[in-house]
Amino acid sequence: MDLQNMMEYRNNHNPFCQKVGVSVQELRPNYAKAVKIVAEDDANPVGVAHGGLYFTLCDSVCAYAMGTRGHKAVTVNSTLNFLRAAKIGDQLTAEAFEVKSGRTICVYEARITDQNGALMGSGTFTFFQLDQKLEFND
Repeated sequence: MDLQNMMEYRNNHNPFCQKVGVSVQELRPNYAKAVKIVAEDDANPVGVAHGGLYFTLCDSVCAYAMGTRGHKAVTVNSTLNFLRAAKIGDQLTAEAFEVKSGRTICVYEARITDQNGALMGSGTFTFFQLDQKLEFND
């Protein structure tokens, strides 16, 4: 699988991630990295990054890592730990690593760090691999 082509396709054909500003920066087999700079419209009423932003980052980066297996997949379960609040202007980096590889069920761990390397959040995401190959054509 051409991971460079996959990364470019995902960055250009994921309307939700484009809307919130999440972009894939690196793909390797069973690994992905994505980044997002926290904007004013990412804030909750307290003035820090909304928890949904952390979830979006983690779910997306885990899905990108899962996609390196070459099949479509859907999230079936997740847990997320909110460890520190990101502020407007912070650059968040999310990384995903495969924990368990099965025929249909795969598990990935996600970690979000800020520009200083502080751990902001972490999670575990379980995916069901569909019997459909991923294709990256316009």
